[in-house]
Amino acid sequence: MFVTPEQITAANQANLEAIKSASSKAYTGLEKMVELNMAASKAVMNESFAHVQAVMEAKDPQQVLALQAGLLAPMAEKAAAYGRHVQTIVTEATADLTKTFEGKAAEGQKAFADAMENMTKNAPAGTETAVAAIKTAMSNSQSAIEAAQKAAKQVVSMAEANIAAVTEQALNAASTVSKKA
Repeated sequence: MFVTPEQITAANQANLEAIKSASSKAYTGLEKMVELNMAASKAVMNESFAHVQAVMEAKDPQQVLALQAGLLAPMAEKAAAYGRHVQTIVTEATADLTKTFEGKAAEGQKAFADAMENMTKNAPAGTETAVAAIKTAMSNSQSAIEAAQKAAKQVVSMAEANIAAVTEQALNAASTVSKKA
């Protein structure tokens, strides 16, 4: 079986659409991160000025200490909330991109397997050993790809679990600080 120019054009168009989709999803995640960072920066700036103003208006050192102590717990809670937002954005973007790439990888693997199957069916007599070696290599490469995908999913899961644990620790620390204050 020979590949026609129309098949090559169709494959290139499909690949272009996949790249366009992945780029769009990545850009959407970037936009969300920029929006989050802009909102967080603005909030920090406004809260900082308000805090400085309150400290400047304090009448005695005890008031200044109380203001400083009262600042710690909300900061920790806001940092934890920021971390949760970042985790959500990254998780969504990663899931979208992973789904896109896994779909394209599966299509590519199937197309390659079909091409190899056609090639081995039409192999000349006496090439059975070479055909068997090619089939073994294909099987091994499929196993390696599946193992890499599984490992990548495990890494993402572990990262998400670690971020969740750190966020929970920050919230607990913020709660402890606010109780002491």
